[in-house]
Amino acid sequence: MSQSFKRRLVRERVLQILYAYSMNKESLESLVNGVLSDVSDKSDRDFANDLVNRVLIHKDELEKMIKQRVDNWELNRIALIDKILLQMGICELLYFPDIPPKVSINEEIEIAKIYSTAGSGKFINGILDAVLSELKDSGKLDKSGRGLMEETISKAPPQK
Repeated sequence: MSQSFKRRLVRERVLQILYAYSMNKESLESLVNGVLSDVSDKSDRDFANDLVNRVLIHKDELEKMIKQRVDNWELNRIALIDKILLQMGICELLYFPDIPPKVSINEEIEIAKIYSTAGSGKFINGILDAVLSELKDSGKLDKSGRGLMEETISKAPPQK
């Protein structure tokens, strides 16, 4: 199984954990342990735990960023699954410097196609693209490494 496909499955599990936690507020630890019980790879489990924890820790900040981009909509009118996917995507953009922005956005769109409504993919894409643009413009996007940031390459003449 490819690493990218495994990560999508892990993100789907994170969505399930965050959804169940937001509905029941039951023990987060038991939810995580139950939903991730068959995820054996340590790096995948670490990623899932890190994403769950960061979304919950930064929930207010993430919701504020979403609310700024949904003109004339109350946050509680957004489908819960869409809101969680947006939180996950923004969280990855902000707090996971090793994940390319396009990967984070694409993953949330693809998961939305499976778990949410027909229009959710476009909605999520629009919000995450707006957040990404703002982060780039403000210099708050902290991505590094090969393939992580689209950088303008100086068109200096080749040296002879």
